[in-house]
Amino acid sequence: MGTETAYYNLTIDQVAEKLQTSLENGLSTEEAKKRLEIHGYNEFEKKKKRGILYKFIQQFKSFMIIVLLAAAIISGVVGCLRGEGFTDALIILFIVILNALIGTIQEAKAEQSLEALEKMSAPQCKVIRDGQVEVIESRELAPGDLVVLDTGDAIPADLRLTETVNLKIQDAALTGESIPEEKFTEVIEQENTPLGDRDNLGFSSSTVTYGRGKGIVIETGMKTEVGKIAAMIQSVPETKTPLQEKLDKLGKFLGIGALVICIFLFIVGVLYGKNITEMFMTAVSLAAAAIPEGLPAVSTIVLAVGVQRLVKKNAIVRTLPAVETLGSTTVICSDKTGTLTQNRMTVVKIYVDGHTLGVSEEIREKDPGIDALLKTLILANDAKLRIDDGEWKTTGDPTETALLDLGVRFRLIKNDLENEFPRIAEIPFDSERKMMTTINKNESGNLTIHTKGGLDEILSCCDHVLVDGQVKTLTEDAKTQIREANVEMAGKALRVLAAATKDISALPEKIEPSTIETGFIFIGMAGMIDPPRGEVKDAVEKCRTAGIKPVMITGDHKITAQAIALDLGIMYPGEESLTGADVEKMTDDELLKNVHSVAVYARVSPEHKVRIVNAFQRSGNIVAMTGDGVNDAPALKLADIGCAMGITGTDVSKEAADVVLTDDNFATIVTAVEEGRRIYNNILKAIQFMLSTNIGEIVVLFIAVPANWISPLLPIHILWINLVTDSLPALSLSVDPADADIMQQKPVDSGQGIMNKAFATRIFLQGTMIGLLSLTAYIIGMYTSNDVQGLGFVDFMKRMSSFPNVVTAQTMTFAVLALSQITHVFNVRSTYHSAFKGFFSNKLLLGAIFPVVALMLIVLEVPALHGLFKITGLTGEQWMWVTGLSFAPLLIMETVKGLERLLNKNKS
Repeated sequence: MGTETAYYNLTIDQVAEKLQTSLENGLSTEEAKKRLEIHGYNEFEKKKKRGILYKFIQQFKSFMIIVLLAAAIISGVVGCLRGEGFTDALIILFIVILNALIGTIQEAKAEQSLEALEKMSAPQCKVIRDGQVEVIESRELAPGDLVVLDTGDAIPADLRLTETVNLKIQDAALTGESIPEEKFTEVIEQENTPLGDRDNLGFSSSTVTYGRGKGIVIETGMKTEVGKIAAMIQSVPETKTPLQEKLDKLGKFLGIGALVICIFLFIVGVLYGKNITEMFMTAVSLAAAAIPEGLPAVSTIVLAVGVQRLVKKNAIVRTLPAVETLGSTTVICSDKTGTLTQNRMTVVKIYVDGHTLGVSEEIREKDPGIDALLKTLILANDAKLRIDDGEWKTTGDPTETALLDLGVRFRLIKNDLENEFPRIAEIPFDSERKMMTTINKNESGNLTIHTKGGLDEILSCCDHVLVDGQVKTLTEDAKTQIREANVEMAGKALRVLAAATKDISALPEKIEPSTIETGFIFIGMAGMIDPPRGEVKDAVEKCRTAGIKPVMITGDHKITAQAIALDLGIMYPGEESLTGADVEKMTDDELLKNVHSVAVYARVSPEHKVRIVNAFQRSGNIVAMTGDGVNDAPALKLADIGCAMGITGTDVSKEAADVVLTDDNFATIVTAVEEGRRIYNNILKAIQFMLSTNIGEIVVLFIAVPANWISPLLPIHILWINLVTDSLPALSLSVDPADADIMQQKPVDSGQGIMNKAFATRIFLQGTMIGLLSLTAYIIGMYTSNDVQGLGFVDFMKRMSSFPNVVTAQTMTFAVLALSQITHVFNVRSTYHSAFKGFFSNKLLLGAIFPVVALMLIVLEVPALHGLFKITGLTGEQWMWVTGLSFAPLLIMETVKGLERLLNKNKS
């Protein structure tokens, strides 16, 4: 009874013998208890939950966080030695702990996935034990138990069906097929049959939609197909998002750089004969300036703001970094049923009077044969119709509900028709006849027989055909024409049902197929499909424009998947499609080689979906996976970004996903991608702003210390600038609007670090610009506040380290460095466009600048604060210099951008 046994290849007797059970009496109660002790309860294993403390500690694994913790410790020691307290250290620690708390709250997705899977298990089931039907808890089922199935039952374990009476089972959540599968008991000869084609099995978590049956339990708990999915969810490793990886790399780069700078300046200062303790504290202050301690908090808050924006656009983000990952997406692997399609069978074509017509309200007026076709399709139908909140709602087999929906569209309501033409007798559908027949009263008081079913079966019962309201003999030519119309509809992946009718004067003695289902008049056919969502086609086109490859991965049939994919533009004529059997035959390397040339994967299992997603990831792609079924959950969890459907999605898919689309709209994922790109760009703007201003601080000290000047900046100046003038403007960049062409740009290369050559060069040059402007203020301050009469420029520069009044110079340096950052924030909003384009589009940025400027002016102009900040008041002339130098970054960058636009215009 190993897990590899292909029970669908065994006869019923062979299964009963293998599992040592009775086809009539089932297991004995005593034997069931023994087997429970061996196999365990029919439930999912629970992954050991990690405590809150463990999850909290895990948040400190980031290299940048470690560097920040080290900086906090060093800052605390330096502050203590200087007698300045622990303010710097406490602020850094607050930022780190806040990030850890946010990360902890987002944890434990795998645990939630398993809890959701448990909710899907049928709490009770009917089982035959000791020859008697009992109702027991589903967890008490054991292999070999004989389960009784009726319409509406949830299947409690994996079963080998032993009896089926018109049995249909909805496997959509597991296999991805939108139509309930008709089940049978015969052995399947083909080995390695795909999951969706094992029609003599019933799977745990599926639902009986029609008929009744029995089945032997072949697997329970974690060994069921849905249990294997639970195991896969447990085994899928957690992966870092591109932004997390890039921020980690940036943290390592900055940490190493800070260490090198610290050692270099300490050695240079000692060689100049300066106090060792003083140089140590100066070097540490400079190293701390190199690390933007606000960056983790800024990136977290930027992502959180994006999450709130997406909620308003029908996307709930369950993990903060997932928003950014969307912006880097290069491949979207989408399930078909319920994601790209409406998950509701709909009649789109009808065949009457020798013509195939598209469904529209007008055709009923043009062709009287349509009424006869609709009446038969509606009356020979077991689906139910009711009014709910003023709208017609259907329940029943999806194929039959589609016919009732068609009737509602043409104002032919089943309830009214059955009142007018009540059902007298019926012959239910069965898999051998592939027909359903009802006998109803007609207008004349006699009886009319209505039947629907497969075309070949219906035609074999017909000898006449209805054409233009006239009953004519059904010739071979007419049959050929009908069959050609059927082939045409089937070629478009339509499920086709045929209809026929005849009048009789009285009921025969025996109501059975041989006496009833003969001598029919063929009326026509209806072709139906689970149609694409109306908005998806535009969304797919936007994906392609944005450089994102859309891929369909479904458990449905290949011809259906191809038809939908071609209609939506996911697949172009000539592109490849593969089945799960094809994927099964491929090695991982072969799949990796072919994955980019395939647009559609059909008849795939959950394991195949995981392999396909993994192949795209191995080839360097950032993969988003959308889906709504149980079968999507492992791939949703493995994908860089998993997007589940909020309305039709199962709990399993929602808990395994990073994003839940509350309107079940594939187009919402395109909106989410755009938002992800906007957020990523805004985080880059914040990084550019914070690093360029920090480099400005580094340039000031990196030039001043080796030049043996008195330090232009004191540690309190660096602390104030980092905490006040850095943070608020950087945060306000989080709501900067997206560029108009953001969805015409290629996705961000996930293999490319944040500090690529162009970005790093831009930051370095802008930082150097701010640093040199600040040093210019320092030199002007020294010149205007000391006795420099008779000194030339060279002699003045030589005496920079010996002038008695350095406080004014330090004050001007502090003021220019802080205020120039305020003007520089407008530069980073665009690398190409003018800062004045859309100047007022970010009102939060404008609002953030005023308090920062106000705080700086208070510090610079209130004498009571001068002692704390070790500065002095400035003269009118000095203020003019400070103002001019503070606006210089904006003027310089506007000139550079203007020249760049002019050069690009001339090139084009």
